[in-house]
Amino acid sequence: MSNYHIKHLEEYWQVYRKSVRNPENFWEEIAEEHFLWRKKWDNVLSWDFTKPEIKWFEGAQLNITENCLDRHLATRADKTAILFEPNDPSEETQHITYKELHKRVSTMANVLKSQGVEKGDRVCIYLPMIPELAIAVLACARIGAIHSVVFAGFSATALATRINDCDCKLIICSDGSYRGNKTIDLKKIVDEALEDCPGLTTSLVIKRTGGEVIMKDGRDKWLAPLLDTADSVCKATVMDAEDPLFILYTSGSTGKPKGMVHTTAGYMVYAAYSFKNVFQYRENDIYWCTADIGWITGHSYIVYGPLCNGATTVMFEGVPSYPDFSRFWQIVEKHKVTQFYTAPTAIRALAKQHIDFVNKHDLSSLKVLGTVGEPINEEAWHWYNDNVGKQNSPIVDTWWQTETGGIMISPIPYSTPTIPTFATLPLPGIQPALMDENAQEIKGNQVEGRLCIKFPWPSIARTIYGNHDRYRDTYFSAYKNMYFTGDGARRDAVGYYRITGRVDDVIIVSGHNLGTAPIEDAINEHPAVAESAIVGFPHDVKGNALYGYITLKETGEDRNQDNLCKEINQLITDRIGPIAKLDKIQFTNGLPKTRSGKIMRRILRKIASNDTANLGDTSTLLNPETVQEIMDNKLV
Repeated sequence: MSNYHIKHLEEYWQVYRKSVRNPENFWEEIAEEHFLWRKKWDNVLSWDFTKPEIKWFEGAQLNITENCLDRHLATRADKTAILFEPNDPSEETQHITYKELHKRVSTMANVLKSQGVEKGDRVCIYLPMIPELAIAVLACARIGAIHSVVFAGFSATALATRINDCDCKLIICSDGSYRGNKTIDLKKIVDEALEDCPGLTTSLVIKRTGGEVIMKDGRDKWLAPLLDTADSVCKATVMDAEDPLFILYTSGSTGKPKGMVHTTAGYMVYAAYSFKNVFQYRENDIYWCTADIGWITGHSYIVYGPLCNGATTVMFEGVPSYPDFSRFWQIVEKHKVTQFYTAPTAIRALAKQHIDFVNKHDLSSLKVLGTVGEPINEEAWHWYNDNVGKQNSPIVDTWWQTETGGIMISPIPYSTPTIPTFATLPLPGIQPALMDENAQEIKGNQVEGRLCIKFPWPSIARTIYGNHDRYRDTYFSAYKNMYFTGDGARRDAVGYYRITGRVDDVIIVSGHNLGTAPIEDAINEHPAVAESAIVGFPHDVKGNALYGYITLKETGEDRNQDNLCKEINQLITDRIGPIAKLDKIQFTNGLPKTRSGKIMRRILRKIASNDTANLGDTSTLLNPETVQEIMDNKLV
């Protein structure tokens, strides 16, 4: 039995038991059977969560791009590796074969070397979702440079902070980007950022929009002429298993962003293994993850996981609403997409539109649907299941984090029976534990607690760049010998996990611990509600009371808002109990969100608690203007 492709629930349990009984043997077998190594490891795993220090496949040597590209050339040279779908549907789709991708990555790698980039140097990549983004990532990995991709929607301040934190030597950017019917001047943002980045000496600029840009002498260089003169053969640099592959920043609930460091061998093995199983990828499937490579989802499940498996991976430059709300479904039909992986935020936005946008397209090629970024609420799950999957394509509601490097808890399609809002079961090798407030593990089922992981997995982040103490304090200090995820979870009668939200989103009302996710789920069932966010605010009697920010499906809803408030609280009472009713309900035109679609509850908490003197940096929000609007209309 191959333990790489799990096909049935019985087989899942067989593989899972093996993986937790002897994790070293389990991962060694997968690493040996499915990857190309320059040198085998001396030791599979050494770890100590108290330091914390984790090393996988110690002593092994490899280059991840040889696993993503070179080894496929004998059998898949002419297969499409990256299928690029541009923002404008009238622009031609690009089918980049494994052979062509190998050549373009090698050429880009030689350009980087010509600019003085060496093994261990940090390279910042600030690009829209164009093929050069994936190529730049792989080119860095080819020569042992550490890539740090910054989502090309972040402000100049956010970009400068990240460049300086890891001391990047060079940035790869573009003149601009397309987003729906807008053209964004990315080069201007980069220029502003680099005013505060004295350590960065070179900027390579890709022409995408053809907009006018200012090129600074000695620093800015157009990439195209450099590519034209560079050699297309680049020998892969031999890397040690624990050499850093990339740094990716994730927002902390407080303080500056955390530069999570992922290393080479363990990350490769886990990203590839989890991709193969969660999406049940088969040869000739067309796989599409709608995320941006600026996030961990794009790293693991657009670039490294799919390419390690010789897959065809779709890169989409645009947005789901342009030219209209049928764009996702038009692309699925056009390319006969088999696996589709997106965020609940996108699903909710599409569900608000007329169903004809979906129904006019043939979605029969779909085999697996996925969600990522936050737990999916029940209403959105049913809409996705009924209208997109036609009740034939299982939904994998995946739970994981930037820090974990890969999916941790998820159904395996056609093996795990799914339940709406449940991430279900841990993947092989993942050992979750629920902890109580006294730091004791809660055994058995039908329990709720704080979600921890009690044994290392190959793709766990190894440190926070330049700040190992913060890494230890954030993830390993709350519970002895445990990685603390920061999330709460519930385990049901059969052992399925449901993520209940960040632990700091658990509000104690009159002595009752209330997770915000179930309350929001109840509210979102109301036919008039598009989205909601619940926070706590100080209350003289209860300690904390609940404040609800609610966006309606139709702005300017003319129905009686008092009646609407009563109906919403009745729904909460029916689903959870009267203790969870909202003391205040503010109807909003939108909720403040990060660019990856997460609602910034930290800001909403401060507004609800009248603590608006220091909201922190709101420039990195997708829609910073909503913050002022919410403050202006705050309920007294």
